[in-house]
Order: sequence, then structure tokens, then C-alpha cells
Amino acid sequence: MPEPLSGIVTEALRRVRRSSGVPLAFAGVLSGPSNLRLQHFAGSTVGALNGVSVDVGHGLGGKVVSLNRPMVVDDYLRTPRITHRYNTIIEREGLRAMMAAPVIVDRTPVAVLYGALHTPDPIGGRMLDVLAMEARSVEHEIVASRARLEHAAQDEAEMRDRMTAAYARLRSLADTVDDARLADELAAITEVLIAANPAAQTQVDLTGREQDVISLAALGYSNARIAETLGVTVYTVKGYMKDAMRKLGASSRLEAVVTARSAGLLP
Repeated sequence: MPEPLSGIVTEALRRVRRSSGVPLAFAGVLSGPSNLRLQHFAGSTVGALNGVSVDVGHGLGGKVVSLNRPMVVDDYLRTPRITHRYNTIIEREGLRAMMAAPVIVDRTPVAVLYGALHTPDPIGGRMLDVLAMEARSVEHEIVASRARLEHAAQDEAEMRDRMTAAYARLRSLADTVDDARLADELAAITEVLIAANPAAQTQVDLTGREQDVISLAALGYSNARIAETLGVTVYTVKGYMKDAMRKLGASSRLEAVVTARSAGLLP
């Protein structure tokens, strides 16, 4: 689980303890379709639970994942409602009554929140409501976090495209101006744009025209439009593209663009 989401889960567990009064709240994260790893805790623990891998369908957490709904057992060690594969660990922690609620995102369980008592006392509906509410809160936070990341990625992609467009335009201008000093200044600006790419260290050596063609292809230009922009023939563009693809080890225009950007040859 990414670090920001780990913080979300930890804060939810603290709220579970504060609102329900359980001495221990903890959480397991699904590391695969059939494995739940316990790794977040709020409250006193002897450490027996930390890092335990729970199989889906077994124990309380595994049962909750398989059912996709909250569940309560008044005495973990004796209840017939779950398997007892993890009784030894639960005994070492001195836990008895326990509740668990799944965190479900896009109809898929991603984690389980637990609350536990050291006595076999009944866990009331209010305590379970608190746990279920916090599970829903974590779900909403995960969805919101994903949306923020997607929005940030979209903004980054749009900014990258604008930089690539500026780069391609500046290279075209540098080839057309008659003033040598101005052409040098434009070329220097394109180098600054390339240097802004963290991957700017590369062993691939493209010619200026090959780089022009790749930068325009990155904007989605067709060969005909690239030819018109550069003032050359379509066949010449195809030749430059073929040479650039060979140097980049690419089998398609898209792969050439992606490889060139990864190699720091595009902003």
C-alpha cells in the first residue's frame, strides 16, 4: 500500500479505538487475490500479529474478505463461524472478542479493518457501526486519492505535450531564421527544454532532422504534416523516421516516441 494510504488506514484505526473503546485496532492489506497481510496497528500489541499473512477464507479477516461484509465473533477462540488456523497467534496477543470490516474499492476487497477486545464480551452494534463507518471512510479516501493521482498525471501529460510542441516549433524556427545569432539562441532554448527531462542522459545520437521528425511525431503529426512543417518530402520524412527508429531500437512510431522521451531526447 502506498505511503499516503498507509497513513489513511492508520488514522482510521486510531478513530476506531477512540470511538469504539476497543484496546486494539489493526488492519490487513490484500497483497494478492488470496493473501491478507496484517501490518497496521493502533493500541497495545505483543507483536505476534505484525506481518502475519492471512489466507482468504480463513480466520476472521479471511472470512470477511470472502463474504465481502463485516462480521463479529464474541470469542475468536471458540466460535464455530470461522476456521481456527490462527488461534495460536490470537492467544499470544490475548484477544477474544473481535470484529472486522472489509475495505472494498471497485467491488474488490483491498483491506480489512479489525477491532478486538481482551475478553469474550459481546461486541455491540454501535461498535461494529464505528468500524464499518471507518472502512467506508478509507474506501472514499482511496478513491479520492486515485482521482487526485489521475488528475495530476493528466496535468503532467498535458504539460509534457505543450513542452514538446514548443520544442518542435523552436527547432523549426531555428532552421528557418536567417539571423545566425537568433538561430543559436533558439537552439539553446531547445537544449534547456531537453535538460528539464530527468532522463536527459542518453547514449542515443539522433541527427537534428531525426530529432525534428520524432518531436513532431510526438505531437501526433502524420508523415505528410511533418513533411509540410519541415519543408521536405514525405519520403524524406519516412527515411528520417526509419533511421531514428533503428537507433532507438523501436518497431513503431509510437515506440520511437516513447523511447525517445524515456531517453531524454524529448521534453
